Amino acid sequence: MKRLQDKVAVITGGESGIGLATARRFVAEGAKVHVLGLDEGRLKDAEQELGTACGYSVADVTDEGAVRDGLQTAVDRFGTLDVLFSNAGISGAVSGVLDYPSDIFTRTLAVHITGAFHVIKHGLPRMRDGGSIIIMSSVVGLMGFGGICGYVAAKHGQVGLMRAVATEVAPRRIRVNTLHPGPTSTAFQDEIEMAATGLPRAQAAAAFDELLPLKRHATPAEIAAAVLYLASDESTFVTRTTLTVDGGLAG
Repeated sequence: MKRLQDKVAVITGGESGIGLATARRFVAEGAKVHVLGLDEGRLKDAEQELGTACGYSVADVTDEGAVRDGLQTAVDRFGTLDVLFSNAGISGAVSGVLDYPSDIFTRTLAVHITGAFHVIKHGLPRMRDGGSIIIMSSVVGLMGFGGICGYVAAKHGQVGLMRAVATEVAPRRIRVNTLHPGPTSTAFQDEIEMAATGLPRAQAAAAFDELLPLKRHATPAEIAAAVLYLASDESTFVTRTTLTVDGGLAG
C-alpha cells in the first residue's frame, strides 16, 4: 500500500519548487492532488506531467473567494480533502526595519498568514476527520535574522496560527503542524540569497552553505519527504509541532 493511497491533497504554491516536488511525491504515493498557484502556464505543465491524479486552480491565497473556489473545485473533482499543504509564499523586501516598505510588510504577512488562514478556514469544512494540515514556515520562523523583518514576522506568525488551529481541530483527529526548512535549492531561495548578499547566485549559495553544519542546501525532494511524513498516517500522533529540516542551522 502506498503511503497516501486514496488520499486527496491540496497544495498552494504548487506550480514550482517545494510545492511541485511535493505534488510529484504525493502522486507517486497514491494521492490525488489539486495545486493552487498564480502561474497558469506552470500549473498546466504540472497537470500535464502528473496526469489524471492532478488538477489545478489559479488563485492568489490572499483572495479568500479564489481560495474557497479552488478548494471546492478540488472537492468537485476528487470527492473530499484529506491533506492541506499551505505552501505559497513570497520573500518580501531585504532591508533594515527603518527603510522596510510598509506595503511590502503588509503583503508579506497577508500571503503567509492570511493565506494560510484562508486555506484552513475553507478547507476544514471540506476535510475528512483524521486528516493533516501542514503550513510551510521556515527556519526563520524559529530564529531571527536582520534585514528581512517582514518574512521573519510572517513565518513566526504561522506558528501561532498552527498552534491555535491544532487545538481546535484535535477532536476531529486532524493534525496541524508547521514545517521549517533551511536553505533549499529553489529559485525562491536564490532570490533571497542574492538580495541578502549582493553576490551572484553560486557565490551567494556558497555563503549560505557556510552557515549550515551540513554545508549544503536541501533539495526540494528532501523537503517534500518531510511533508509526506506529516501528511501520511505515520504522523498520526504528531500535532502542534514545529518540524525543522534545516541541516542543523537552528540548532
